[in-house]
Amino acid sequence: MRSTRLEVVDQALVAVVNDVVYDFAQRESLQVATLWMSVERHRVISVRMQPLRAIDHLRIAVKAGESFVSPLALVDHLLRDQADVLIAILRSTASKVDAIEDQLMAGRLGRRRLQLGALRRNLLRLQRLLAPEPAAMFRLLSRPPRSLGPQNWDELRQSTEEFSLVLRDLAAQQERIKLLQEEVAAGIEERTGRTLFVLTAVTVGALPMNVIAGLFGMNVGGIPFADDRAGFWTKLGLVVAASALVAWLLFRGRDD
Repeated sequence: MRSTRLEVVDQALVAVVNDVVYDFAQRESLQVATLWMSVERHRVISVRMQPLRAIDHLRIAVKAGESFVSPLALVDHLLRDQADVLIAILRSTASKVDAIEDQLMAGRLGRRRLQLGALRRNLLRLQRLLAPEPAAMFRLLSRPPRSLGPQNWDELRQSTEEFSLVLRDLAAQQERIKLLQEEVAAGIEERTGRTLFVLTAVTVGALPMNVIAGLFGMNVGGIPFADDRAGFWTKLGLVVAASALVAWLLFRGRDD
């Protein structure tokens, strides 16, 4: 993947930007590809290896009869289309995260927690690849090239600001997913701790029974209560009393 770049070469503005691949199969994982553009005063040349969503939106707009007063206006339209694609991705992600959060609150999350990781990876990848674009545009707008002639740079500046806001929303959505992942991890850790405590309680509770059974099961002389008719019940009482004492010590002071 190429890094975003905007620079003036000879009489043309060369732009290397990244965009979301138009996925005909609508798979969950997002793919990003590179778009190369050469913007001159009277023409725009673009090259791409894969179909892109923003370019597809622009193509539909041109087929619908939309016209552009200058090549830079076409670039402005492309930037707005990029922002629209990001907004659509954010809305889809937010809807999925809302559903996962509802299931988490209801205690029926199941394997949906794995989807949180996939959504966060997609957003992180988009932010890493698209975040440099507004900064590159602002550097260009601070010193607009004269070779492109008199242009209305305010519209391009506004589009760049809108694109920056969308990227901030994308970062906020990542933070929300991160908090949900931390909450899910805390819940799993709590359930694991409870399970380990139950296993420990059962093991420790059975310890007096094993010790007493081992002592009274020795095949040697002098075993207490060997000739007592109530010996079994006496031993059983000792086991129950010892187990109850161990359980009381184990659960004493434990906060439910």
